[in-house]
Parts: sequence; C-alpha cells; structure tokens
Amino acid sequence: MKFIIVFAAIAAVALAAPVDDSKNAHIIRYDSDNIGTDGYSFAYETSDGTSRQEQAQLKNIGSENEALVVRGSISWIGADGQQYTLNYIADENGFQPEGAHLPRA
Repeated sequence: MKFIIVFAAIAAVALAAPVDDSKNAHIIRYDSDNIGTDGYSFAYETSDGTSRQEQAQLKNIGSENEALVVRGSISWIGADGQQYTLNYIADENGFQPEGAHLPRA
C-alpha cells in the first residue's frame, strides 16, 4: 500500500511539472535570400512564439571603409509568458542592441 501511495505522489509531481514547449518547437516559416558577397536576408518563426529576421548589406564596397551592416530583430516568449524583442544593428560602430518588453495581448 505504501508503494502505491509513493508511486502516486511521484507520478503527480511529474505530471505537474511545467512543460518546456521550446524543446518541442518546430519551424512554421522560413525565408532566406543569399544575394552573394553583397549581403543576405533571412527570417523564421517557430511554433513556440520565437521569430527572427535579419538583413545584411555591404557598404563602401572596395574602399578601406568597407563594412557589412547587419540589421535584425528577434522576439521570444519568456518564462513569465511575456513577449520580449531585441532589435539590433551591427556595423563599423559595433553591435548596437535595443530591447523591448511587449505585454502579450
């Protein structure tokens, strides 16, 4: 009888544990455009609410100031259920992130 009670208690705890949907997430949209050495772009969205998009373009081609300029953003649902977004630019001035917490509708 004690075994059944202990087993039931362990089963209840295991079933009550939160499920991490990110481990089971799958890609629901993916776009990619590699335009060669001048730049690229891509975007994707997964079933757990994560999305990312990024574009890059080479500027000042052939000069000593040639630089790849990357712009993008990534959004995800945090453990608290809120949506977070990180926008960024990376260029000759370094990585420049800008974050936002967006209340979920």
